[in-house]
Amino acid sequence: MGFLKIILGTGAIAALFLAISTGIAWHKFSKPYIPGKYPDQIWGKEKTDNLAIVPFKVNVSNEVLSDLQNRLLKTPQLTPPLEDANFRYGFSSDYLQKVVQFWLKEYKWREREAFLNKFPQFKTQVAGLNIHFIHVKPSKVPEGVRVLPLLLLHGWPGSVREFYDLIPLLTTPRDHEKFVFEVVAPSLPGYGFSDGASKKGLGAAQMAVVLKSLMERIGFKKFYVQGGDWGSIIGSDMSILFPNSVLGYHSNMCFVNSPLATVKQIISSIWPSLFIDEDKISNFRSFGERLMYLLEETGYMHLQSTKPDTIGVALRDSPAGLASYILEKFSTWTDREWRSLADGGLTKKYKLINLLDNIMIYWVTGSITTSLRLYSETFNKAQFSLGIDRAQCTVPTACALFPNEIDYQHEFILKDKYVNLIQVTEMPRGGHFAAFEEPELLADDIWEAVYKMRLPPKGK
Repeated sequence: MGFLKIILGTGAIAALFLAISTGIAWHKFSKPYIPGKYPDQIWGKEKTDNLAIVPFKVNVSNEVLSDLQNRLLKTPQLTPPLEDANFRYGFSSDYLQKVVQFWLKEYKWREREAFLNKFPQFKTQVAGLNIHFIHVKPSKVPEGVRVLPLLLLHGWPGSVREFYDLIPLLTTPRDHEKFVFEVVAPSLPGYGFSDGASKKGLGAAQMAVVLKSLMERIGFKKFYVQGGDWGSIIGSDMSILFPNSVLGYHSNMCFVNSPLATVKQIISSIWPSLFIDEDKISNFRSFGERLMYLLEETGYMHLQSTKPDTIGVALRDSPAGLASYILEKFSTWTDREWRSLADGGLTKKYKLINLLDNIMIYWVTGSITTSLRLYSETFNKAQFSLGIDRAQCTVPTACALFPNEIDYQHEFILKDKYVNLIQVTEMPRGGHFAAFEEPELLADDIWEAVYKMRLPPKGK
């Protein structure tokens, strides 16, 4: 009995210490942090920008296509997968053989090139970089309908190709709405047809500055922003840095990486009922579950955050390697259960021809290495010291929570950063590549969010 009392007493002291420590951490980390201003910087080799906006069309040389064909033909005999492994060890070499054969025999680039050119595209120099962007204006706008500028931001390993089904859903007027969107969808610096930096330091916060300048160049001083993956981080940073420019922010991967968020996630893993309604606890992802899944699926992130140029050499040299590296993410990040399927589930939601469009954008531009560098330029001490992760976003914000998102965060976490959170939608299906997977669901949520953002504040 005396020993039991000692144990219980020790447990009580430990619990008291945990409570006090948590309280101190909560008090320290719950204070809003306002980052400093970010001056314009030159990231390219040119010291001054050519301010002209010039039309652009995708036009890949025959030499590049011939080289690709030869490399695909020379794809070596791949190591056979383990029995019943499917995608659990990564991209199945059996299915990769099928991808390569489809790429060689059925995928016709000149037809896909014409498809990619279906939307008006342009280039202009911003911060010393040639930035590529799609710019689609609505046609036949009814009288009394206002046209609203919307900046669409992609991430890795995606591209502007993700938006091709989404854009018409945003630029076509709806009968019951008094607004419609004019869409600007840039290739992020270092991605696709946009230049990569020639200097160190172009992380997500700095990209937010570049892309805000792009919108001003086009003629938009105020605009809405939508983003997923890196687009969500850049869009969030832009909203924090330029709250007078961003009219509203919508994301399909709202994400909080503050110390306070970590504390709350740990506590909620022990006492979820403190934060979540009883009827939603069954769908709650504990901190431990999230951590284990992230440990399984984020090895790529550590590699790209530390040695992007090394892995970039391998991916630039082998089209089959590039396809397996990128398409594996389209499998696992769309639905983690697809790892048990022979084709990684890729044929469930996607058409291989569309997925190869995205691969081709990386290949024909040779941009895989410069795209990977965004990780190393963002996940480092210099970027973390900016403090933007701890800053609150005051612009009207809407979060679309797709159930298979790789790092799904609940509203009780999000509302501490996004203090003007006007809409949180728990989607019925979908994963990380929302615009590619579920364009109708995403479009509907954007329309609804912007409608709410345009309403006058309560009490006025």
